[in-house]
Amino acid sequence: MAIATDTRQKRTDDTPPSERPRPLWMLLPGGVLMTLLILVPLLLAFWISMLDLDQYTIRQWLQAPFVGLGNFVEAFSTSPLVRGIWLSVSYALIVSVAAIPLGVTAALATQNAFRGRGLVRSVYLIPYILPAFVVATVFRAMFQPEGVVDEAFGVFGVDPGLWLNGPQSYWTLVITQLWVSWPFVYLLTLAGLQAVDAEVHEAAALDGAGWGIKLRKVILPYLRGSILLAFILTFLHSINAFTMPFVLFGIPAPVDVEVLPVLTYVTAFQSFRFGLSAAMAVASLAIVAIPLFVYLRAVRLDTGEDAKR
Repeated sequence: MAIATDTRQKRTDDTPPSERPRPLWMLLPGGVLMTLLILVPLLLAFWISMLDLDQYTIRQWLQAPFVGLGNFVEAFSTSPLVRGIWLSVSYALIVSVAAIPLGVTAALATQNAFRGRGLVRSVYLIPYILPAFVVATVFRAMFQPEGVVDEAFGVFGVDPGLWLNGPQSYWTLVITQLWVSWPFVYLLTLAGLQAVDAEVHEAAALDGAGWGIKLRKVILPYLRGSILLAFILTFLHSINAFTMPFVLFGIPAPVDVEVLPVLTYVTAFQSFRFGLSAAMAVASLAIVAIPLFVYLRAVRLDTGEDAKR
């Protein structure tokens, strides 16, 4: 018995410090911060979503009438929430899909050294580092009637119509958000390219692989994780973007660009239906959690954690 105890003690002492179990109290600072910044506001939003809270009951919101799931029923039945979900998901999906080839192409074009590569890489990052309200203001001026865009179409004798109102406002939002989003894909792809081993490139060159085969068989498999992460993050950023449509179209926004963040804002601060707005926010959180869960599940399967269990 004493020998077994000594053996277990020796094994514990031989375990590297990085692999030893840490006491749970070390998680306390992060746990407190996560509780205050994430869990408490989330629970508060969920509680407000079950109250009939408006401009008449806001002063005594703790005594506001409790309606249970009534706000959620109203949100999905009579409010434009379903249309807002469709607009948000569709435009975010278009932006994410279109940003992938743009970002990957830009990364591949600047991977190898050439004169002026640093300048080109810096120029590529301009849309990403500019504040969203600055980009929206510039594009709003460009898409104004008789603006730069209309002048460009006028050279070919084409009258494109209104860009900031009507059905075309949807594509104005897509173009603007795409211009902002593709440099992020470029950054993640460029980082992924650094992980490709130089020996793999040499082996492909010795085998006589052409550029197309090398791209499909060597480079893109290495970039699968980076591209998937870029797609998910671009989708989440686009579907949660508020500043871009708010500055680009103003309030009230055209019906064709009344995406979820704008719809939630209008319901809360224009209609003063705070309970209904909170229900829309909770629904938006559930929608955003779906692609995030899919990505985390894919990462677990790719690393083989489930197989180990």
